[in-house]
This record gives sequence, structure tokens and C-alpha cells, in this order.
Amino acid sequence: MTKKRYKKEHIVTSVVAVIVDDDGRVLLTRRSIPPFLDLWVMPGGKIDLGEPILEALKREVHEEVGLEIEIEGLIDVFEHLTPGEENCHFLILYYRCRPLYCDVVKNTHEVAEADWVPSRELGGYAMPAGARYILGKLFPELSLHDLADSVDA
Repeated sequence: MTKKRYKKEHIVTSVVAVIVDDDGRVLLTRRSIPPFLDLWVMPGGKIDLGEPILEALKREVHEEVGLEIEIEGLIDVFEHLTPGEENCHFLILYYRCRPLYCDVVKNTHEVAEADWVPSRELGGYAMPAGARYILGKLFPELSLHDLADSVDA
């Protein structure tokens, strides 16, 4: 039996901020770089070696969208195995967060667009399976049909 080879010899651990404002809107960003190129996701990224998890979360949010956040707690963990030649193994920690202010300043090297989206409109955005899964936990009124435009990436 041949063992599957991965691009990296370790699991990549990432953090993602599900930022919900006082009006119940979620901040989505459309990626301008891989992974998830052109898909809508929440801000986040890899944890640097030796970096505390919550500091990584705050750093990634500030780098991508220029916001300061208050972290409210862990929502869930999602495992993602990328298909094709990339062959990366990701473990993604999703945290619910509240913005200290809502004036987004996007990092155009990573973020093509940023949108504050009311929960009832989330189904209109193409997003990866992990984002769909987490948003479904946070907003149970969303059905799988509402989030059918997600990509199993």
C-alpha cells in the first residue's frame, strides 16, 4: 500500500475570525490568492511557529482587513485536505469575534473584496466547505440549500 505524500510534512494549523458586528452582519472577504482563490471566506491565516493562537488570530485579521477584534470564543475546528498537487493538510480553528470598529481597510495583496453580509444573504456567496459548515453552526436558520454555492475545497 502506497502512502499518500503531502506538500508539507506537517499539518498546517490556521485560525479564522468569524467577525459578527452589532447588526448581525458577517465580514466576508473574497480571496485574491490561493488557497481559496476567488472564494468568499472569513479573515484568517496560518499560525507562526511559537505564536500564541489568539495573537495569530488578531494579527491575521489586522493584516487582511485592518480591524481590531474582541475574541468571544472558539466556534469549532475544521479539517481540510486540499485536492490535487497541492496536497496540504489544514487544521482550521474558527473563532467568533466582534469588531471594535467596522471600517475595513483591505490588504489588496490577499483580499480582492470585503463585504459586511447580513446572515440572510450569506447563501449568495461562493465559499469553501469549511466556511459553509461554520456559518451553518452560527446561523442555524441557514439551510444546506441556502449555502449550496459553497465549494468542496
